[in-house]
Amino acid sequence: MSKITPCLWFDEQAEEAVEFYTGIFPNSKVLAVSRYGEAGQEVHRKQPGSVMTIAFELDGQRFTALNGGPVFRFNEAVSFLVDCADQREVDYYWEQLGAGGDQAAQQCGWLKDKYGASWQVVPKVLIEMLGDGESERGQRVMGAMMAMRKLDIAQLRRAYDGPL
Repeated sequence: MSKITPCLWFDEQAEEAVEFYTGIFPNSKVLAVSRYGEAGQEVHRKQPGSVMTIAFELDGQRFTALNGGPVFRFNEAVSFLVDCADQREVDYYWEQLGAGGDQAAQQCGWLKDKYGASWQVVPKVLIEMLGDGESERGQRVMGAMMAMRKLDIAQLRRAYDGPL
């Protein structure tokens, strides 16, 4: 088990978000739920018995979701990278995570889900094609990727292979 667990701060949507995420990724589950009590109510201002945190796993990666109130919002400074084996996986995660979110304003395989969390939906082969980034092939792939929203492996491969 990892010592590091990302904690996602929600206003009051932790349960809904955990259900959304665990419904997308295989091998996912809720591990534990904690609830607000009377103690500290003058600070947290949450109804006693309402969900405070949910420990959950997405395909083996542990997370915590916190109903912390409207104080903080997600931004692009933190994102979650989804390593995809093929175009089928890229398409699946792009559509599922992007449902109700913002796919149009993003580029290079990034999207925001309906809760505002940023995801990078990336085919594993992209890292290989980018290579050292200095080669002509790597530069062509970088140029092609920068023009995309959802990443298209066939188009990236054409850029990698170059002019015929």
